[in-house]
Amino acid sequence: MTSTTSPTPDPEGGPDTGAIRSARLIHNEATTEIPVHLLFRDEADAVPVPLAPSAAERPPDTTVPLRARVAKGEREPSRARRLVSGRAARPVPEVDPDLVERPARVLPAVAGVLAGACGVAGCVLTTWWAGSLPSAAGHALGLPGHAGGGLGPAQLGAYAGAGALGLFGFGGLARGRTGRAWVLGLFGGYRGTVRRTGLMWINPLVIRRRADVRLRHWRSEPMSVVDGNGVALRVVVLVVWRIKDTARAVLGVEDHETYLRECVEAALSRVLTRLPADLPPSVVKDVTLRNTDAVAEALTGQVAEDTAPVGLEVFSAQPTRIEYAPEIAAVMQRHRIAALDARHRDSVLDSVVDSVEDTVTRLTLRGLVELDDYERKALVKDLTVAFCTGRGEGSS
Repeated sequence: MTSTTSPTPDPEGGPDTGAIRSARLIHNEATTEIPVHLLFRDEADAVPVPLAPSAAERPPDTTVPLRARVAKGEREPSRARRLVSGRAARPVPEVDPDLVERPARVLPAVAGVLAGACGVAGCVLTTWWAGSLPSAAGHALGLPGHAGGGLGPAQLGAYAGAGALGLFGFGGLARGRTGRAWVLGLFGGYRGTVRRTGLMWINPLVIRRRADVRLRHWRSEPMSVVDGNGVALRVVVLVVWRIKDTARAVLGVEDHETYLRECVEAALSRVLTRLPADLPPSVVKDVTLRNTDAVAEALTGQVAEDTAPVGLEVFSAQPTRIEYAPEIAAVMQRHRIAALDARHRDSVLDSVVDSVEDTVTRLTLRGLVELDDYERKALVKDLTVAFCTGRGEGSS
C-alpha cells in the first residue's frame, strides 16, 4: 500500500487567506480517501473505517454496531458471554416441514362401550338363532324357545359381524394419563397426537407410540473434554428438557433421548474449548470456565438450537462439576503442594531475617556489643541457625 498526501485549503484560514496546509487525507490503492482525523480519534468516538476490499467489491454491511445498539437501550453483553457464545454459523438439521403435531380425532369412551355391547348382544342373538343357546340362558334373557337349523352361512356371517363390532368397540378403549401422550400412525402416516386424559376410544387399527411430555431432567456421566489450553477435563452436565412437538420427537428422529445426549456432548466440545479452565493468579481479567453463568448460557443456547428441529425444548444445560482428568489432577495437586511449600518457606525466611535484623540492630543501638564486620557476620549466621532451628521444632 502506498500513501500520498495532497495539499488542501486551510479550513481555519478562510477562503480569502489562501493559506495552504499539509494534506489531511490518505490515499490508498485499494480504498477511497480516508480522512486522517478519523484515524486518531478517541476510542469512545471512533468510527470503524474499512480498509479492504473496495466499496464496489464488498457486500453491503447490514450489521448494527454494538455502540448503536447500546444507544438504543439494549444491554451490552458481558465479555464472558461474548467470548463463550460467539460461534460461526452451522447448518441446522431439517425435518419434514409437514411433520407438525396436531390433535388426533378420538371419541368418548361411551361410544366404544356401546359398540362392544352391541357386538356381544349380536353374538348372543346369533347363537339363539342357530339354536345353540341353552334353554336356561334363553329363559334368563327372556328369549322364546327356538329350534334353529344349526350354523349356516347366514349365522356365520352374523357371528363375524357381531364379533368384529365387539372387538372394534372394546379394543379401542384407552386410558390417557397426565404427562403422557400417544402418537398415532396408520399405514405409515401420522394421524395425530392424543394428549387427553381419562377413558376414551381410539381407532384400534392405528399404531400407538407413547411419549412422555413431562418436564424431565438428565444428569450425564462424566464426559471427557479439553479446555482452551488443551488440558483434559471431566464434566458433568444437568439438562432440563421436555418434548414440545411429539410428532417430530417420535417420528422425526430415531431416538430423541440419544439425540439429546449426543447434542449435549457436541455442545460441550464447542463451548469449553474456547476458554481455559484456570489461569495464573496474576491474570485476573481474562475469562475462564469459572464463569459458570456465561458457560451455562452458551451451552443452553447451543443445545436448544440443535434440538429444536426435532421437537425438544431445552430449558437449561449447565455443568454441575468441572474437574481435571485424573492424570492431570495428580500433576496439578503436586504443583499446588509445591507452591504452598514454597510460599511457606518464603514466609518463614522473611520472618527469620526480620528477627535477626531486629536483634542485631537492638544490640548495636543499645551499646551492648561492639561488632566489626567479621563478628557481625558470625552473629547473623548463629542467630539465623538458631531461629530456623527453633521454628522447625515448633512447627513439628
